Amino acid sequence: MIAGKKVRLRAIEKDDLPRFTAWLNDPQVRRNLMIYQPISTAQEENWYTDILKRHPDEQPLSIDVKKKAGWQHAGNCGFFDLNQRDRSAEIGIFIGEPSLWGQGYGVEAMRLMVAHGFENLNLNRIYLRVFETNERGIRCYEKARFRHEGRLREARFLEGRYIDMLMMSILKREYQEEKNGGHL
Repeated sequence: MIAGKKVRLRAIEKDDLPRFTAWLNDPQVRRNLMIYQPISTAQEENWYTDILKRHPDEQPLSIDVKKKAGWQHAGNCGFFDLNQRDRSAEIGIFIGEPSLWGQGYGVEAMRLMVAHGFENLNLNRIYLRVFETNERGIRCYEKARFRHEGRLREARFLEGRYIDMLMMSILKREYQEEKNGGHL
């Protein structure tokens, strides 16, 4: 488990799958993800079986948030396309529970994952792709110290129009500078 102040990251359990399925079938949640079609329980179970076969460094983690009544499952995050030679990986995250949006949980989860990536996995670069229309996500990534590095023009067809995909990243030296400066 990776623990922060109000967020903890843990292994995904089979009991989490019904919530993931419900979240991924909510168009409001799905609109900012690469997934564009509803999914079935069987598809989510196949996804779970497949992630258990991945290297542990590329198995996504469940995001739980601290509430007065205890821990509440909120979403997931993880690294993929881990490149051992270049020491880089893409990161993905989603908070599936809309009632938890805008409360800083995504920022803390991203900061925990960035620290894990640089301090435990010895990554040098962590990057992500985000739709230009995902303003809440972009703010989250900026707060987690990701920097804008590029734009893929009209890379995604969403809701009847083409939108740009933004590329953002953070480097290990930038993370260390922030950490040493007391900003993380």
